[in-house]
Amino acid sequence: MTTATSTQRGGFGYRHPRVRLAGLLTAPMAWLVVVYLGSLAALFLTAFWTVNDFTGQLVKTFTLKNFQQVFTNSAYLETMVRTVSIAVLVTVLALVIGVPLAFFMARVASSRWQPLLVALVLTPLWASYLVKVYAWRAMLQPENGVVAWFLQPFGLSGPGYGFTAIVITLTYLWLPYMILPVYAGLTRLPDSMLDASADLGARNGRTLRSVVLPMIFPSVVAGSIFTFSLSLGDYITAQIVGGKTVMLGNVVQTTYVTNLPFAAAVATIPVIIVLLYLLVVRKSGALENL
Repeated sequence: MTTATSTQRGGFGYRHPRVRLAGLLTAPMAWLVVVYLGSLAALFLTAFWTVNDFTGQLVKTFTLKNFQQVFTNSAYLETMVRTVSIAVLVTVLALVIGVPLAFFMARVASSRWQPLLVALVLTPLWASYLVKVYAWRAMLQPENGVVAWFLQPFGLSGPGYGFTAIVITLTYLWLPYMILPVYAGLTRLPDSMLDASADLGARNGRTLRSVVLPMIFPSVVAGSIFTFSLSLGDYITAQIVGGKTVMLGNVVQTTYVTNLPFAAAVATIPVIIVLLYLLVVRKSGALENL
C-alpha cells in the first residue's frame, strides 16, 4: 500500500499534473507555430516571384523586382512613411491618454470602483469592429458630424475624412490594449516604494519620474507593441474613414488578386518593421520584466 502510494505521488513514472497538462498542450501549440511560421514563410517566398503579364500565371523564379518597385516608386514610399507615421501617432496618443487613465484606475479609484472601471474599459472590445469604425465615420462627417458640430462654436471645422480621422479612430480602437497592461503594472507597484519616496522628500513629480515610470515601463512597452502592430497592419479603418488616404494594407488589398507576389512583398514590410521593433524592445530588456 505504501509502495503504491509512493509510486503514485513521487516514485518512478509519476508525472505532476502540470507536467501532464504541458504535454497535452505541446502538440496544439506546436501545430499553431508550424502553421504560423509556415504561412509567413509562404508569404516571404511568394514575394520573390512574379506574374506573367500575358497569362497571369505565377512565375516561380527568384527576383527582387517586387521590392525594387516598392522602394523606388515614390507613391509606395510615401504610403510606407504614412503608415508608419499613423502607427507611431496612434501609439503616442494611446500612451498619453492611457497612462493617466490606468493610473487613476489603479492608484486613485477605490477598490470598490476598480472592477467597474476595468469593465468600462473592456466594454468597447465587445462591440463589433465595423460598428465602431462606422460610428466614428458618422461622427467625423465634415459638415453634419458630431465633431464638426462641437467645434463649430469655436470657429473650427472638423477633421473630416483623411489622415487625422484614421489616427483618431485607431486610437479609440486600440486604447484598451494600452490601458490594461499599464493598469496591471500599476497594481503590482508596491505601496512601500511610494511611501519610501515620500519619506525621502520626493515630490509627486519626482516620484512619478523616478519610481512609477521605471516600474511600469515594461507594461508601457507591452501596450505599445499592441497599438503599434495593430495600427501598422490595419486597412479597413483607412478604407472607411480615410477618404483618399491609403495605407500599406490597402495596397495589399487592391493588388493581391491581380499581382499576388507584389502584394506579398508589400505585406512583408509591416512584418519586418514589427520584427525590428520587437528586436529593439528585446535589447532594452523590457520584455524580461513583464
